[in-house]
Amino acid sequence: MRGPADPGPTGVAGGTAYRGRFAPSPTGPLHLGSLLAAVASYADARANRGIWLVRMEDLDRTREIPGAADLILRTLSAFGFEWDEGVIHQSRRTDAYRDALDTLKALELTYPCGCSRAEVARAGRSGPEGPLYPGTCRAGLAPGRRPRTERFRTPPGRLAFEDRIQGKQEQMVDEAVGDFVLRRADGIHAYQLAVVVDDARQGITQVVRGADLLLSTPRQILLQRALGLAQPGYAHVPLVLDTQGRKLSKSLAAAPVDARDPLPALRAAWTLLGQTPPPADLHIDAFWTWAIPAWRIARIPSRTSATCPA
Repeated sequence: MRGPADPGPTGVAGGTAYRGRFAPSPTGPLHLGSLLAAVASYADARANRGIWLVRMEDLDRTREIPGAADLILRTLSAFGFEWDEGVIHQSRRTDAYRDALDTLKALELTYPCGCSRAEVARAGRSGPEGPLYPGTCRAGLAPGRRPRTERFRTPPGRLAFEDRIQGKQEQMVDEAVGDFVLRRADGIHAYQLAVVVDDARQGITQVVRGADLLLSTPRQILLQRALGLAQPGYAHVPLVLDTQGRKLSKSLAAAPVDARDPLPALRAAWTLLGQTPPPADLHIDAFWTWAIPAWRIARIPSRTSATCPA
C-alpha cells in the first residue's frame, strides 16, 4: 500500500488535490506542438482525478490574432477536452499583476531600468535566451535617464527543482539570466510575473507544459518565493520541431490540427508522448475513455524536443 506522500503510477505524490492547466497564447490556431502540451496536461490531470483548466495567455495584445482564442477553445472542445472552470484571460487581469509588482517593489526586490534592448544587446554577454542584462541600472538610474522597464533583482545562488519528466534541474539564475524584466517598456507585465500570479490565483498544483519553458521555471520559482506563493510541481514535455529543427510555431509546418477529424492528431501526439498505442477503431469519446487509465507520465521521453511526424 502506498503512503499518502508516495508517488502513484502517474508520478504525482498524494495528499493534495490535483489542479492542472493548459495555457495557450492566441497567436494562431492550435497546431500539433500545442496539442501535445494539451494532451499531456489533460491526461495527467484526469489520470490523477484532478481539475483541468484553460487559461488564455493574451497579455501581449500586439501578438494576438483576432478570433484565435475562440478558435482554440472550439478546437479543444472538438478534440474531447473538457475544462472544469471558466476560462481566464490574462488581458483582463492587469490589476493583479500590478499589485504583485507593487508588492515586490515594497520588498525592494525590483528596480527601474532605463536601458533599451539595443543597449542591452551591445553591453550584455551572450546567454541561453539572448543577451544578458549587465546590471547597468542596478545601483540606480544614471543622471538624465528615464525608467523604461522594471527589473527583478535576481539573487545569487543555485536554484534546483525536480522535473517529473526531465529530472533534476539546476540553474544559477543570476548568471544564466540576470536581472529579468517584470514590466516592459510598453507597460505590459512580463510573462514570468503573470504566469506566477495566475497559477497561484487558480490554485495550480501541477504544471505540465512544453520544454521551451524549462529555462523559465527557475525565474518563476524565484518570484513564487518572493511573493510567498506555493510552488507547483513541474513536468516539461518534449517540444515538437519540424524536420529542419524549427519550433512548429515558427515553421511553415505548423499547420492547424483538423477539428473535423481529431483522431490522427491525437494519435500523433500520444505517440510522441511515448504512450502505449491506442486501439485502431476508437472514436473521439472512446479515445479519452481508453487513454486516461492508460496514461503513464514515466513513459514520456526525457528529452527536450521531438521531431514532428511526416
